[in-house]
Amino acid sequence: MTNWIVREKLLPGLLLLLMLAGCANYGTPKNIEIPDPREADRYSLHDWSEEHSDSDIRFILTFSGGGTRAAALSYGVMKELRDTNINYKGRPVRLLDEVDYISSVSGGSFTSAYYGLHGDGIFENYEEDFLRFNLQKHLVLRALNPFLWFSKNGRTESAIKYYQKFLFHDATFADMIRPDRPMIIINASDLAYGIRFSFIQEYFDLLCSELSSFPVADAVAASSAVPVLFNPIVVANYDTCSDMNLLGTKRLHDAAKRYEKQNLPVLISQLETYDDKDKRKFVHFVDGGITDNLGLRAVSDIMAVSGGPEVFYERNEKPPRHVVVLMVNAATETNEDMDLSNKEPSAIGVVGAVTNLQLTRFDTDSMLLTRRMVGEWANELSTPEQPVKAHFIDVSIQKIKHPETLEFFNSIPTSFSLNDEQVDKLIEAGGKLLRDDPGFQQLLVDLSNN
Repeated sequence: MTNWIVREKLLPGLLLLLMLAGCANYGTPKNIEIPDPREADRYSLHDWSEEHSDSDIRFILTFSGGGTRAAALSYGVMKELRDTNINYKGRPVRLLDEVDYISSVSGGSFTSAYYGLHGDGIFENYEEDFLRFNLQKHLVLRALNPFLWFSKNGRTESAIKYYQKFLFHDATFADMIRPDRPMIIINASDLAYGIRFSFIQEYFDLLCSELSSFPVADAVAASSAVPVLFNPIVVANYDTCSDMNLLGTKRLHDAAKRYEKQNLPVLISQLETYDDKDKRKFVHFVDGGITDNLGLRAVSDIMAVSGGPEVFYERNEKPPRHVVVLMVNAATETNEDMDLSNKEPSAIGVVGAVTNLQLTRFDTDSMLLTRRMVGEWANELSTPEQPVKAHFIDVSIQKIKHPETLEFFNSIPTSFSLNDEQVDKLIEAGGKLLRDDPGFQQLLVDLSNN
């Protein structure tokens, strides 16, 4: 996550930011308290499923972290889904319109949130508004502004102002409750406890707070707030409700009994820390890639919080015929040159190498876990009258087979500043990787045969 600073030759800016980190910045919580979570407007997985249960396809996209690289690759996949038309049950449909949920972290959250608010408008303005804009330069220049050095508002607040003005236009999660769009699940990391935290009402219940009035820009900023480089997003943990049964914990415990192999007791114990209102008055959110760089583990977590895979459909209706998880993974393999010399690596180089190693191993475990879980969900939802088929589709940069092409993508930094050639090739790669994926090709065959 730190390589983008070095590769863009902004080390002096980084050092300045580190010095400024010693200045006290105070996050202003923007979440509203509620006395009873049952009174909240529900941007929740459970309520969303009730309103969007008319299809027998449950389609989940996950967008990884990776700065603008991740944003562009996921955008390329969305363009391909838009252009993929199938004849499903006698009617022509765009496959993009069948997507029910998008779970995203860090750079991928810009694409998911923009689509959640603008729909097909993403294909008109997103490249100019974000993918081809040098956000990195903009943020560094603001950080170098001496008038902001002693402000109580940190660097993240400066980023939020840009996001609000040019990307999300003061939108809240209530603006994303639309029947013609998928549910956007933006994920961050709880800095103090290492908890994967999703911006859905089920999690905000634990804070005695309402999500629908919370700014989308702040959630995206939290999802992409690399520690030290950006200040955490701070939310208040209100004490206006105390009965944890109201907050969905009973449902979570019920799910844990069914999914003992998923180690849900650990998840439960983590989430229950929010009930300690005296000790946890505020929660600090940072980059979601720290705890789940693929957005995959968040899917299994929120499924448990919301009551298990049955949340996919109303109990008085038939289960879906297909459960689809399409993962977009923008992770690259860095070509560090430290082994070419006996010179001691720089501190930045060591941190970057260790971070990449940890994320690679964790991502591999996440993919294996999710593949198994998708199959388990399909088996659990299946009935003798209607079997459910599982589909796991992996769109990853590292699946590129041509060595020189792969080398080009591996050289693209994790930054918020890419040139036009890099953006163009990432968008093109997203579409091609999806088209060429055997799992995707089989999905199209299966859907066409229904």
